[in-house]
Amino acid sequence: MNHKKWAIGLSVLLFTGVVAAGCQSAGNETAGSGTVKTAVTAEGNGQVPWIATKNTTRINSSDPVEAAVLVSRSLWPATAKSNRPGSVVLVDPGNWGIAAASADLIHHPNNGPILFVTTDGLPKMTADELKRLSPTGAESNHGIQAVLVGPVTEKVKDELKRMKLKFDHIQGSEPAAVAEAIDTYYAEAAGELPNSVVVGSIDKAEYTMPAVNWIAHMPEPLLFVTKDAIPAETEKALQKRGGKAHIYLIGPESAVSKNVENKLQAFGTVTRIAGDDSYENAIAFAKFKDPETGFGWGITTPGHNLSFVNEEKMELAIAAAPFSHLGKHAPLIFTDRDKMPGSVMEYIMSIQQKYKDSPAEGPYNHAWITGNENDLTYSAQAEIDDMLEIVSASGEGHGGMGH
Repeated sequence: MNHKKWAIGLSVLLFTGVVAAGCQSAGNETAGSGTVKTAVTAEGNGQVPWIATKNTTRINSSDPVEAAVLVSRSLWPATAKSNRPGSVVLVDPGNWGIAAASADLIHHPNNGPILFVTTDGLPKMTADELKRLSPTGAESNHGIQAVLVGPVTEKVKDELKRMKLKFDHIQGSEPAAVAEAIDTYYAEAAGELPNSVVVGSIDKAEYTMPAVNWIAHMPEPLLFVTKDAIPAETEKALQKRGGKAHIYLIGPESAVSKNVENKLQAFGTVTRIAGDDSYENAIAFAKFKDPETGFGWGITTPGHNLSFVNEEKMELAIAAAPFSHLGKHAPLIFTDRDKMPGSVMEYIMSIQQKYKDSPAEGPYNHAWITGNENDLTYSAQAEIDDMLEIVSASGEGHGGMGH
């Protein structure tokens, strides 16, 4: 891939985004579907990499490797030193727990994306993105340009050496152990250990995953427990806080038992953030704010960004985590393929902006959507777009005599 080809792809997108939003039966589109059939990307597969409506932007891929690259391209243009990353995180998405914990390195010390490797090595798309990004080297982390996390083949290291990239490797094969190692690595690079931590179930990704967007944004690490036990490595990480940890436990008791919650209190204060299902759990995390520590998104009013992912696509949620670090910072919200579940619809309605005199008043809502139409249909994207639209407080639509 090169800059010229991607510029062409983006130019096509800007045109087709208008077509998708306004003329759904034109040209070679499928009538009413919004799917553009004529665009050509750098890979020549006929699929538009981004699809936008007025209030949403879709990362149009179901492939985690490609989705991570598209997220990276959305956030780091790499046209100048100021918009290149310091470093990148390289991890295999096959182990969701290790990949999720690695998001703690997105903001600091890396200021860079998560890109994916596989058991076969470094995918060409990932290698091409590394070359395009040309990481500057993390100033607070000895100029490191890539941090490998978890099991990584020697092929990946050999390729990084050929690229002359300076890298570290946080080793380990068990999520709890790697999460503790990430916590240690972060503290060394930052020069301080955050007192607050997020603790989630290693067995129930659907309840733990919303924490990933927060740790991509803020310094708190993600540590793991099982439903009925605290791994020794997690205890080790908590013990570093000297009994003064602020522990935010994510997920209901069906994911992490009351007994484990009680045991965690030996290491500090424990606050559980939970919902009855994965949708309500993600919403609860997006709404939560601790006024004492500042922990939590606290999104209960209009004028925000959200990141939508099909709850069955955990790898895509990890690829999209950098959307919480740059631009319009976004918490993770789970949704279904064809439409928003009732609880999600209710939440989005609660933060819909209403203007008094003119829609130009703002503020506005926006959403990132990650996944192709097999993951989340165009109709579902349009529904999200509609519910994010700024509307008149009087109930009069945009076609009325007023504004």
